[in-house]
Amino acid sequence: MEEVHIVSEPAVPPTPPVPLTSLLAREDLGLRQIAGPPAAGVAVHWAHTSEMADPYPYLLGGELLLTAGVHIPRAMGPDTYFDDYVSRIVAAGGAALGFGLAPVHDTVPRALVAACETYGLPLLEVPPQTTFSGVARAVWQLMARARTAELRRVTEAQQSLAAAAARPDPVPSVLRQLAQRVGGRAVLYGPEGAEIAAAGRPDAEVGAALAELAGAVVARASASASDTAAGAHLTAYALGAGGGFVLAVAAPRRDPGDHTIASVAAVLLSLLTGEHQSGPGAARSSALVRLLLGAAPAEVAGLLGAGPWHVVHARPDGSAAPDPVAASALGAALGSPLVDLADGVVRVLLPAGREAEPQQGWTLGVSAAVEPAEWPAADAQAARALARARATRTPLVRQGTRAGLAELLPPDEAAAHARTLLAPLLDQPALRETLRTWLSLHGSWDRTAVALAVHRNTVRQRVARCAALLGADLDDPDVRMELWFALRRTA
Repeated sequence: MEEVHIVSEPAVPPTPPVPLTSLLAREDLGLRQIAGPPAAGVAVHWAHTSEMADPYPYLLGGELLLTAGVHIPRAMGPDTYFDDYVSRIVAAGGAALGFGLAPVHDTVPRALVAACETYGLPLLEVPPQTTFSGVARAVWQLMARARTAELRRVTEAQQSLAAAAARPDPVPSVLRQLAQRVGGRAVLYGPEGAEIAAAGRPDAEVGAALAELAGAVVARASASASDTAAGAHLTAYALGAGGGFVLAVAAPRRDPGDHTIASVAAVLLSLLTGEHQSGPGAARSSALVRLLLGAAPAEVAGLLGAGPWHVVHARPDGSAAPDPVAASALGAALGSPLVDLADGVVRVLLPAGREAEPQQGWTLGVSAAVEPAEWPAADAQAARALARARATRTPLVRQGTRAGLAELLPPDEAAAHARTLLAPLLDQPALRETLRTWLSLHGSWDRTAVALAVHRNTVRQRVARCAALLGADLDDPDVRMELWFALRRTA
């Protein structure tokens, strides 16, 4: 691998160069290449006219240098004149030489043709009817079109990356979009240098070089670095402020537009992977330590913010399981950093002042607003609301908060009655939860099966078993109502 270069490139792509082939294709110009290497792959950054015998001091590199040969001595002395002239253009980084026919020369000097062949400089014949200003105007026209096309490409890429970041699997989605847009490979490395996610065609040599470059960015505390390997251009970007995450990109080209696109992806991934060690983060850590050491939830809730609280359960639409980064992104979208991921379900503890809203790509169940002492009950409420949301294909279902007839009974007496009524089911949580879900879905076998992720025949068997153990007629609406009230008291 070559020496790593620390890069600091502009966020907005500059005007892209013009392919020399595009100029040659302009019929109105009538340009003809008569010497030098093939035009394919030659880029022109601007056009410049000069009749200096030595244009080197006036060239920046990348020019199509236009000359009518006024500088050529009438009485040619040493045969090295054209060699010296062309070699100086090449040394200055000139892209090509355009020689105008008339009024000074009727043909391109053969010695100039030979020198361009020797030094590998494309030589164009400019016909008498084509003015140098016309060639320059054509260059600027092509550059303006290329600029517009490049800006459109970058804008479309930015929009697709933003949409990818809003998906339930934001990190893999952003990497897939980035790899597609630059036509290469994108890899996210974690703080320990491990590959977290990747997209694009894998290559062993490129993969090793990307990992090495990512390590160099972390070791040198650099914002970004670039390198090449196996014909690919590599760039690595540090994400966030010292978080240790690195985005590494391999692309067949190193275009300014590709750098801009990768920079947008790096910003999005920084937001998705950001480590927040601020005051609120320290308070959350303190609350966790206290809970682990035996403190009651009510004692530590003040460290987390003002209550009461909602518990939110969420699953991504489709069959894909959420990853930790997707879970954190969902929490950020809902407005809470208190996120837990377990068994394919994301749980979020949300202050009641922040109303949970439907999230694209997710199905949510939301509990009633409760105080910390009731968090376990709210967790059960959110789980049931999520099951109902999935069964009814509703983006979000909230636990009802209105007081009902059941609230008129003293809580202790109601709980005692519920335990007595449901005694045969108290030690069989699967049967109890099946009955609760089946009643909440109005006796629908199919929806209950979806909510519980079991076969509908399993639902039928469990409900029949409940009816037998309880000695109850579950077709009777009065029986269903009483069981429903009792099940709510045994959450």
